[in-house]
Amino acid sequence: MVFRLEPEREDGNLEYKLKLDPRNEDRLIKLATQLNYRLNEGGGEAFYELGISDEGLPVGLTEEEAKRSLEAMDMIVENLGARYMIVRKEKGSRGDIYELLIRRTVDTPPIQISVALLGNVDAGKSTLKGVLVSGMLDDGDGLAMSQVARYLHELKFRRSSSVSLHILGFEMEGKTVNDELQGYNESEIYLRSSKVVVLVDLAGHERYLRTTLKGVLGSMPDYAAIVVAANAGPIGSFREHLGISVALNIPSFIVMTKVDMTPPEVLATNLRKVIELLKLPGVNKIPFPVRSENDCAIAARNMPHGRIAPIFFVSNVTGEGLDLLKRFLNLLPPRLNWSEKEGQEFLTYIDDKFNVSGVGVVVSGLVESGSIRIGQRALLGPFDDGSFRTVKVKSMHISRVPVERVTAGQFATFAITNVEYDEIKKGMVLLDVDSKPRAVRTFKAKIRVLHHPTTIKVGYEPVIQLRTIRQPVKLVWSPKPYLRSGDKAEVVFSFRKRPEYIRVGDTFVFREGRTKGLGKVTEILD
Repeated sequence: MVFRLEPEREDGNLEYKLKLDPRNEDRLIKLATQLNYRLNEGGGEAFYELGISDEGLPVGLTEEEAKRSLEAMDMIVENLGARYMIVRKEKGSRGDIYELLIRRTVDTPPIQISVALLGNVDAGKSTLKGVLVSGMLDDGDGLAMSQVARYLHELKFRRSSSVSLHILGFEMEGKTVNDELQGYNESEIYLRSSKVVVLVDLAGHERYLRTTLKGVLGSMPDYAAIVVAANAGPIGSFREHLGISVALNIPSFIVMTKVDMTPPEVLATNLRKVIELLKLPGVNKIPFPVRSENDCAIAARNMPHGRIAPIFFVSNVTGEGLDLLKRFLNLLPPRLNWSEKEGQEFLTYIDDKFNVSGVGVVVSGLVESGSIRIGQRALLGPFDDGSFRTVKVKSMHISRVPVERVTAGQFATFAITNVEYDEIKKGMVLLDVDSKPRAVRTFKAKIRVLHHPTTIKVGYEPVIQLRTIRQPVKLVWSPKPYLRSGDKAEVVFSFRKRPEYIRVGDTFVFREGRTKGLGKVTEILD
């Protein structure tokens, strides 16, 4: 297949090269500098297309040109402390085109991306995650889910009701560290991986929608995997979860499970239904069934744009299709540029809290910006009276590995002093000690009503979900007497119970019963 790519961009982690010459040392030094820039743009990863002109023309390389170009690449990556693997090979107009994945490997923590698992109850989300992270197939009777369930009732009813995070690690060559360990050892996986995929398992049942929203908004995932049972099709909360990913601009892909127990004609019918939903106005995705390793490479590199929706077909019992899904996850590039946020003030929204014997109070969350070291102080709050308190960070862990420093984009736990367990609430923040935060009760926001059976008016009290904040608010002002499905307006909300830390530009979801809407904070009014 001869294809044409978009012209090369000056920014981003993708570079086109027609061919490389290992004999030109000055040129190799310049290329190493250029590759270092691409690696920084991609958070430690970059893609190189060898045999492509700067205009995106698929020229290709002869066998001798390919040998010399790869020899030159060996020298370049060695200079940078990086490694590469060939992820795709295609025919060009006069030779072969090679797509390389280059990853920094020396003295750097593993590259990290996060994937939220969405989909209807009984679609097999937890089973899929259990198979991926445990390195063992399911027995059809809950074995895989038992490896990742948090509570006894989840095992009993085969239904997740909480948000849980597990990691899938990859070596540079693309091998899965979890498979080699044959068991889930989080710290060992993290230490042995060049790339880590954080799998955020979310509840599928409609009654747990608030938990699902908290997981999506609090983890800020790079991508969403929407899991569909091949024998049932896109039923239940599939549409809602697809809508959430579209509304929050999270690129998503589809994983159709249970293909081993689905007749071919049923699979074809349900695949057609999925494709029809992906093509709906407002969703506007390009369905892309993945059938080969080359398909994986094409799908992964185009995922950050959000238009393409790869579709995978897997069985958690027989293992069919799992190799392609794992290859795809390994190739997925980081979507969010956390390096830009590393120089900002430290901020973490608290997602969970623990009282650890011998350690004391421990909180966890995603570091949204900045960095912090052991021994540094931070501000914790707001408390019920709107105040913030100085606490000290005694220790920190990433995937159960003790670390001296955490930075933007990492999920971490923090052991802190000067606070009691019962004083901490999910949705509080840890902030840079020199910041001057404001506790907010009333704010203005632009909202869009996605669904409402009747009308919304002043006095309406939905629950707002912003990052890990979940609290009732009251609509205290609206420019229109009534708001209905599809309406947009700039309104004023007030928190009902306690002040929160929010900022202009923050996105949130509000809901009450079957009413749902999106909003963006435009002004702090306190």
